[in-house]
Amino acid sequence: MKKSFKKTLLSGLFISTLFLGANAMAADYKQNPFTLTYDGAITENVQGKVNIQPVKYQLNGLTIAANVYTPANFDSSKKYPAIVVAHPNGGVKEQVAGLYAQKLAEQGYVTIAFDAAYQGGSGGEPRYVDKPANRIEDIRGAADFISQFKGVDANRIGLLGICGGGGYSIKAAETDKRFQSVATISLFNSGDARRNGFYALANQQHSRTFETGIRCPCARGGWR
Repeated sequence: MKKSFKKTLLSGLFISTLFLGANAMAADYKQNPFTLTYDGAITENVQGKVNIQPVKYQLNGLTIAANVYTPANFDSSKKYPAIVVAHPNGGVKEQVAGLYAQKLAEQGYVTIAFDAAYQGGSGGEPRYVDKPANRIEDIRGAADFISQFKGVDANRIGLLGICGGGGYSIKAAETDKRFQSVATISLFNSGDARRNGFYALANQQHSRTFETGIRCPCARGGWR
């Protein structure tokens, strides 16, 4: 089942990515009732289509703000696979995390995009704190919530991390066995950057090229 779910998740992610090229221009969040910033965002919940449900839940004494996306013709009496979507460093749920959450919901998943603690619509002071340990707990908290969401199959939960959220997702999935699959987009290892600086990855890639004679495609041009 794990292999099948992983294959389905990756297929859905690939299909969703095909639609993103045309959505480079951000929409005006002030014109969207859910303050979503991406083109093609949901503007109203329509029966029979992908819907969005703003939710809040408690995590370690803080209120977490999130959006749950449900597939078209969602029936809570059935069981659907779910995906937790972790946003980039400095991002919020209404941006790229919401875009992927919506596109994956169009592929039949229940998805949740959330604001990290201390960021966006979530609680916590001081604002804009972005600690790896906190971000990993945020992901686990989202899994707690979505696994209990009516209509979700708790045995089929996946995890998608974007940019900095990708590094946090990999770390969360190492120990949280509820995640049957994990995928990342433009992964950025925030912990490594804090320890070794922003050029650490480029240096590792160049070292590998020197040792093996094989140049990693992602090393072309290095960091910008």
